[in-house]
Amino acid sequence: MNTAVPTVKRTAVYVYEAPLRAWHWINALSLTVLAVSGYLIGSPLPTLSGEASDHYLMGYIRFAHFAAAYIFAVGFLFRLYWAMVGNRWSRQLFALPFWRRRFWSELWHEVRWYAFLEQEPRKYIGHNPLAHLFMVVIITVGGIVMMFTGFALYSEQTGLGSWQDRWFGWVIPFVGQSQDVRMWHHWGMWIITIFVMLHVYTAIREDILSRQSLISTMISGWRMFKDDRP
Repeated sequence: MNTAVPTVKRTAVYVYEAPLRAWHWINALSLTVLAVSGYLIGSPLPTLSGEASDHYLMGYIRFAHFAAAYIFAVGFLFRLYWAMVGNRWSRQLFALPFWRRRFWSELWHEVRWYAFLEQEPRKYIGHNPLAHLFMVVIITVGGIVMMFTGFALYSEQTGLGSWQDRWFGWVIPFVGQSQDVRMWHHWGMWIITIFVMLHVYTAIREDILSRQSLISTMISGWRMFKDDRP
């Protein structure tokens, strides 16, 4: 998918529709809850005084993790649906034009731009090629891996015969054992966490240095261009 701005004068383009923007912010919130609660599950807090039943702290943390996981999973299915009914830019999360030479040349330009080796950025309506690549690899592929491993671990709690066990129980013997799945799920959390930090940094950086709006675009849906040059 070619996302570069064509050689016509356009000062603003409506890119992100309201359902997609709502998914973005809900997904960001669910990922935050998943990361924090997941870290606490993997590295529990020190033991509290008194009976565990008097606190139920880890129970609340696990509940927050499971609730956020369901929100993330349902949101992912909705995002897949919206990619089929939304505009062309809503499909970027699931379509990577790796077979096009122009995609790779523009991606290399973005690598150099982020490394401060290019003097001027290019204009894009949707995601630039580098952001596009990372969104597909981390959010789409990574999200699927996290859902499969997460529900596989959850199936150990819901038990044999549950829908979690029927749909995802096979992941545990496929990977090796429960602890292996837990390790991959844990590392996936750190990979996504690092990606989110880089995503926030680059969004702020590009909003200041690039030739189009970024942060406000995910609020209003409109991509605003700072100059009239193609």
